[in-house]
Amino acid sequence: MRGVKQKQARSAPGQVGLPAYDVVALVLQGGGALGAYQAGVYEGLHEAGIRPTWLAGISIGALNTAVIAGSPESERVDRLREFWETICAVPVEWPATGGLAENLPFAFDLRSAHNTVAAMRALFQGQPGFFKPRFPPPYLSPFAGDAATSFYDTTPLRDTLERLIDFDRLNSGEMRVSVGAVNVRSGNFTYFDTSERRLGPEHFMASGALPPGFPAIEIDGEHYWDGGVVSNTPLSYVLSTEPRRDTLTFQVDLWSAKGRLPDDLMEVSSRQKDIQYSSRTRAITTYMMQMQKMRQALQRVMEKLPEEAKQDPEIKAIADLACHRAYNIVHLIYQTKAYEGHSKDYEFGLDAMREHWQSGLDDIRRTLADPRRLDRPSPEVGVVTHDVHRLDR
Repeated sequence: MRGVKQKQARSAPGQVGLPAYDVVALVLQGGGALGAYQAGVYEGLHEAGIRPTWLAGISIGALNTAVIAGSPESERVDRLREFWETICAVPVEWPATGGLAENLPFAFDLRSAHNTVAAMRALFQGQPGFFKPRFPPPYLSPFAGDAATSFYDTTPLRDTLERLIDFDRLNSGEMRVSVGAVNVRSGNFTYFDTSERRLGPEHFMASGALPPGFPAIEIDGEHYWDGGVVSNTPLSYVLSTEPRRDTLTFQVDLWSAKGRLPDDLMEVSSRQKDIQYSSRTRAITTYMMQMQKMRQALQRVMEKLPEEAKQDPEIKAIADLACHRAYNIVHLIYQTKAYEGHSKDYEFGLDAMREHWQSGLDDIRRTLADPRRLDRPSPEVGVVTHDVHRLDR
């Protein structure tokens, strides 16, 4: 429940005990087909007995958020798996796929070709339960509106969300849910939050309406696009929301800001996406640490004031700003495989999906293998981050 601290519990096999945080947040970035990595991370959290109290997502992260929050606790992992197997199913098998892959001489080429075929299939055929191509295509459409401004129809996604998600449960307050989108008319970023309104399928579809592939989604007379157009992570929103509270955040990213210099134009395209959609977590945490130092300085000044001055309403307001809070950010970043190219975010094949899922599960298990990573930071530090892949580097 909101505002209720998770108490230290005796660890069961495969489970970990959490220190007392006010909020346990799961923050999910956008990244299309790579989002199965987030599902794997959630499975690892679930098996460890960690139950987030706040879910925040953008784009595919918003869709994963909806499935988790809109399912009974015991069924969340199974519902996630059903969602991903639905949207990654093969609509019509291409006859040449098997023969092409089997005749390539190297396993690297085989996987690369297999993923490329999956990406091309998604572009030309769409994905069941997710999106389907428009006919005629938008540049030939005689009509205005969605038909002329997007390549795909996302009506199948609404059907999938309504089938898999209990929106009464999602809005019950069991978890706080926040998803980000961009107002097409004003250009302003908006968060749809269950603390402020009831959320339905349209709010999650809006968060994932990446143009020009998908159409803008109308909500209350305004039209919205994918939140990743402006910001691809809800981390700042979670950490800056008032009142500030002690927070353990699992941030799950699908794009890595770090990478090597590209060797050709295809690698340039892939690297551009990595940089464009990565979350700038370091910049956010640096800002949080600077704010923490400022609050510490304010507290030292407050201690020097006479008691009479401390009763002044303005001084009391400053005292509230100076109050310490603990922030632990556990960062998990999908590591691109060597055979994945610029189309990795729309390679909706079952094999790729299962590999992404397993990567997320492996990474969170490795992270939780050292329970000290979940410890509350000391008041002197205030903000800490952990990233198992940073240790590898």
